[in-house]
Amino acid sequence: MLLENVTIEAVAAEGKALSHVDGMVVFVDFAVPGDVVDIQVYKKKKNYMEGFVKRMVKPSSHRLEPFCPHFGVCGGCRWQPLPYEMQLAAKRQQVEDQLVRIGHLEVPEIRPTLPSEKTEFYRNKLEFSASSKRWLLKEEPRDLVEPGLGFHVGKFFDKVLDIKDCHLQAEPSNAIRLYIKDFCLKNGLEFYNIRENRGFFRNMFIRTTEDGQVMLILCFARADEAPRKALLDALIRDFPQITSLYYVINEKLNDSIGDQSPILYHGKDAIYERMEGLSFKIGPKSFYQTNSRQAYRLYSVAREFAALTGGEVVYDLYTGTGTIAQFVSAKAAKVIGIEYVPEAIEAAKDNAKRNGITGCEFFAGDMKDVLTEDFIKEHGRPDVIILDPPRAGIHPDVAKVILEAAPQRMVYVSCNPASQARDLAILCRDYEITAVQPVDMFPHTMHVENVVALRRK
Repeated sequence: MLLENVTIEAVAAEGKALSHVDGMVVFVDFAVPGDVVDIQVYKKKKNYMEGFVKRMVKPSSHRLEPFCPHFGVCGGCRWQPLPYEMQLAAKRQQVEDQLVRIGHLEVPEIRPTLPSEKTEFYRNKLEFSASSKRWLLKEEPRDLVEPGLGFHVGKFFDKVLDIKDCHLQAEPSNAIRLYIKDFCLKNGLEFYNIRENRGFFRNMFIRTTEDGQVMLILCFARADEAPRKALLDALIRDFPQITSLYYVINEKLNDSIGDQSPILYHGKDAIYERMEGLSFKIGPKSFYQTNSRQAYRLYSVAREFAALTGGEVVYDLYTGTGTIAQFVSAKAAKVIGIEYVPEAIEAAKDNAKRNGITGCEFFAGDMKDVLTEDFIKEHGRPDVIILDPPRAGIHPDVAKVILEAAPQRMVYVSCNPASQARDLAILCRDYEITAVQPVDMFPHTMHVENVVALRRK
């Protein structure tokens, strides 16, 4: 079905835009409010349709020229044509929709989205996948078979778009990736085919810091020493910027290295990011917010909402490597950090020791198993609880223990306003929301971080 001369009305969820045709909502990819377009419908349901722009009749006065050559094919940075101020407004609206319109929560006026200082080259970590058969562009012959090194396309686990120039991470990120691809092609290092589970070079991770440290992790499908050593030695020779070089032998059927053991080949075992005088060690598997500068602003909001006076016992749940815990520790009597990943807790302890922080204690284990009434009795009842859970939010058992612990204040940091709204509905049985601050960690995407302050009724 083709819908003609449709005016795009607003930004919608999941990076789409929307309009109405004959009383039905139409969601459209890569459109901007004010565009007049012909829409090719590819899905029609009872209450809505989904489609793509078949023809641009008249571009919106707001529309910007995308800065990335891969826009529209690569799945990231979908909001490039949308002015940044409109992106920020859309993210605030997303938070309001989830908390108020869908979640039916009582909230004060939601603050404007906190903008990111950098809107390009803001990421400190990227993963690139290798494929023996790269994704073909529309204009390319269907029988063309070429390797690629880049990002997975849409929902296809085995399709990789070859990336020439990415605007997400500062150099030497692009230079290193292109060098590795060229070296593999010239020296016969076969790219991996994940569908057939064959090939040699699988994927790579690049981590960087604000002061120029670079960690590179290369993943191989088998332990062939000669080609692996040739590539690693070439990188050491031609990229002295690499301060930490690891490799992984991954024989599994997926690319995750969470259960693998990275092997240090050259340089230091970690890179270090600094924040307000604190140093945080980042290893090959460490979690650290991927927008370093904006992480500082995010944690500053969390600390502001915690309203610490110096005498409080603070529980930092889902503490990761203890960044928030240590960031607020100077204004608290004691901070207890809990995280289910043992390696992260060891890193948190190491970071605290290096930073000379003695007021933090860290514990590893499943949150619902660790955070018990006996644990609280042993370590002190919290005056303030800070939550920064994964996208799925908190387990109902954890919410129950939190309510029983009855802290005076809570701060809930979330990368998923939908699961946050669900959890807040439970917590607001005993608490009221006093402040809401969206934070943009990922410009040009639909993702938004949100911080909510709660006070016991």
